[in-house]
Amino acid sequence: MTIYNLGSINIDHVYRLAELPRSGETIHSLALSHGLGGKGANQSVAAARAGARVVHLGAMGPGDDWVIARLQDAGVDTTGIARLPDTATGHAIILVDETGENSIILHGGANRALNAETLVRDLTGIGPGDILLMQNETNLQAEVAAQAREAGATVIYSAAPFEITALREVLPHVSILAMNEGEAARTFAALGDTLPVQGLLVTRGAEGAEYRDLLRGETYRQPAFPVTALDTTGAGDCFAGWFAAGLARGEDVSTALRHAAAASALQVSKHGAGDAMPERAEVLRFLGEQP
Repeated sequence: MTIYNLGSINIDHVYRLAELPRSGETIHSLALSHGLGGKGANQSVAAARAGARVVHLGAMGPGDDWVIARLQDAGVDTTGIARLPDTATGHAIILVDETGENSIILHGGANRALNAETLVRDLTGIGPGDILLMQNETNLQAEVAAQAREAGATVIYSAAPFEITALREVLPHVSILAMNEGEAARTFAALGDTLPVQGLLVTRGAEGAEYRDLLRGETYRQPAFPVTALDTTGAGDCFAGWFAAGLARGEDVSTALRHAAAASALQVSKHGAGDAMPERAEVLRFLGEQP
């Protein structure tokens, strides 16, 4: 089973701050670092390090070859990443305070310039048993989701950054909708509690996560593992990538949730987003230490 990820690729510019700035305020940063990011790249790295076969579908500018190398080092198949001339690689300005909370500004760049013909070609191998991961940081979401569902694949859509218009367009083709609790509340307010999907994956930060199987009417809950968070950037991506990898490995929902929660606990204990995704051996060792 293969995970295809139609996902953004960003270069993260991370500024460490004593506290996040208020409106109109100028403050000094404590440190600056650069790393691999983008919700798509984060999820691809997370799923690959969880042991899944991952094919990333996306685009970058003509430079920044180190990004491709990072993805390949994590075990991600990068042959579906287009290099677009005269287009900037996507990037993010990330502000992180001393408690690990963050604010983020995105520039889509190549992530929003994907070519439909190229994606149709790169997705021809998808079929029953495969998974398509998606997030709201690229163009052509509804078109690719429709192609994957028609081929019999499971479509997991992370509704972030949250936009109700984008969600409405892709929702008819989604199998599992992944959201945090704030996004879930906004979704229910706009669309009601009855959604045309098989399942809902809702992350709740320090309170853990839950999966609602809407076909069977069952809810699975997973508490968070207590850790000291250094940086919450990419935590939701880590959870989604590991959960998808669990399903791809044939794990039951409870096991996939537990592994995803452990991976997210380890990820927020480090600085960075994509570069902080844990390896499978690290997660299993962490779980072995839990009561």
